[in-house]
This record gives sequence, structure tokens and C-alpha cells, in this order.
Amino acid sequence: MALLEIRGVSKSFGGVAANVDISFVVEPGEILGLIGPNGAGKTSLFNAIAGEVTPDAGEILLDGARVSGLGPVACAGRGIARTFQVVRSFDSMTVLENVMVGAFSRTASAGAAMKAAEETLEFCGLAPRAARLAWELSPPEKRRLEVARALATQPRLLLLDEMLTGLTPTEAQEGVQLVRAVRDRGITVIMVEHVMEIVLPLVSRAVVLNLGRVLTIGVPGEIVKNPDVIRAYLGDRYAAA
Repeated sequence: MALLEIRGVSKSFGGVAANVDISFVVEPGEILGLIGPNGAGKTSLFNAIAGEVTPDAGEILLDGARVSGLGPVACAGRGIARTFQVVRSFDSMTVLENVMVGAFSRTASAGAAMKAAEETLEFCGLAPRAARLAWELSPPEKRRLEVARALATQPRLLLLDEMLTGLTPTEAQEGVQLVRAVRDRGITVIMVEHVMEIVLPLVSRAVVLNLGRVLTIGVPGEIVKNPDVIRAYLGDRYAAA
């Protein structure tokens, strides 16, 4: 059984169709890319999967059970976690306390939450920064903090919204290593990214959205050769290749 199944999901805002009849599945342990131009509907779909919005039509299933319309708290309880394109750290709290917020979704014990947060920070490479206030972190560290807080909720499915965008090549490669390490822990990943040179070697498959609809689904080698994808998103340099 697929871990996640999107069945005919549609969502409009004020008469503007953000998602139109979107369907695909995500297999356990997969790293799936969700790509497309700005305004294609990627973040809207992320919001629906995470329970932040309810689709107008269609349904979203996790392990065969419907999660669409349950709300973000219930979806997190079922094992769906996400990061945000615009980092949402609690800047007046320490890095450790930020991650403890995520851990408290699984335990009421402060000691257990602290232990889980410390282990997660170690995994994400932020242990040396645990006592610093969140606002003191560099932009790449803040993105890792987003990932750490999400991982502290013990998800089965992690949604990464432009985690690698705006990073230097070295920082981006470190981010790639972290995503692979997350997958190696048995956590399925869906990631929205615009840096194709980084994301395509990382993902097993990609879903390409355009104007709210699925343009195509395939492995990276197929995606970069698809003339519709080149025309809508990738551009002339891929056509030349």
C-alpha cells in the first residue's frame, strides 16, 4: 500500500483554482520531488496534505485512512510534519526549546521532550547551537532548525518546502545529505524545490505541476527530457541538452 495517496484533489481561493484534480501516490521510503513554476499550486497542495486547508473536492489518504479535512493537529498526530518556505522559528526561545515544541506533540514529559530534542539536534548538526536563541542562527541553520522541529514530532511523512533554496553550493550539499539521512531513518519525504541541479539527482520521482494541474509524473531522467516540462518550467538550457 502507498503511504500517501492524493485522489482528485481540487482547491480554489476566491475563484482562483490553486489545485485542479490532482492525483498521485507516494511510496514508503521515497523522496518525491514536487516541482513547477511559481503559482503552480505546490504550496497549496502542501497545505492540504498537512491539514491546513481542506480540499474542495477529492481526498488525501495516509496508509489508506482519510486525513484531508482533519486539521493540522490531527494530521501531525497521524505522522505528517512539514517545514515552511518562510522560516517560522520562535526567535525568543533557544534552539533546544524550539525543537522541544515539536517533541511535546508526542510526550507530556519535559524530560522526555528535552532528550528527544537533544537527539534530534545532534542528528541535524545543530547540537553546538542548542543554547543559542533562534534569532542568532544563520539562514542555513534556521532551515535546519525547521527540519529538526518537524522531525521531533516523529513523522512518517516529512514535507520540505524549499529547504535548499538560497543556500550556497556547499550548504545545499549538506542539506542533501540531511535529506538522505532522514530517508534512511525510514521517513518518507516530499520536497518542493526550485534548484533542479540539486533536487533531480536527489529524488526518485518528480510530480510536475503547472497552473494547478499535474503536467507529468516520472523519474528525473524522463522529466528533464519532457518537452512540456521544458517549455513550462525548465527552459531552453534543458532543451539544448
